[in-house]
Amino acid sequence: MKLPIVAYGDPVLRKVCTEIDENYPDLQQLISNMFETMYAASGVGLAAPQVNLPIRLFIVDTGEDENGNPGYKKVFINAKIIEETGEPWAFNEGCLSIPDIREDVYRKPNIRITYYDENWAFHEEEVTGMPARVIQHEYDHIEGKLFTDTLGLLRKRMLKSKFDAISKGNVRTDYKMRFPQQKKGR
Repeated sequence: MKLPIVAYGDPVLRKVCTEIDENYPDLQQLISNMFETMYAASGVGLAAPQVNLPIRLFIVDTGEDENGNPGYKKVFINAKIIEETGEPWAFNEGCLSIPDIREDVYRKPNIRITYYDENWAFHEEEVTGMPARVIQHEYDHIEGKLFTDTLGLLRKRMLKSKFDAISKGNVRTDYKMRFPQQKKGR
């Protein structure tokens, strides 16, 4: 089932999310719904706060690479980034909760992360390159941060009218959204 994606301005996107355990109700169905929602919106990652759940869960699927090899696809529960290394590099990021806005964001290329997968197996791994960037973006969501937080004050002021329009629902998307300043989502 496709879930509505919460738009910029909703307080759930600013919450530091809480950990869950293996007894979280209908977790496997939630994960399945999140993948369906992410694919329908042409995303490469989706965090639980983006579907209005302030829990420490996010998913990533970078898709196939240019040679048709499988991409990086994982479920992260109660993740903790324990190290970020390397020279920060810029990449033009976007977010399903902030449609029509893309900005260069600097992130370090290497991370070390601990997490549980969908079967509650514990992992500690090092991730590099684009998968590391996507993980950092989704991890920020469970920490109550957005990629726009990295922008300078002047750039944020320049985008204010776009942010306001998004939170009011004055934006077109190919996926269902829930808008904080609108009584009825689409």
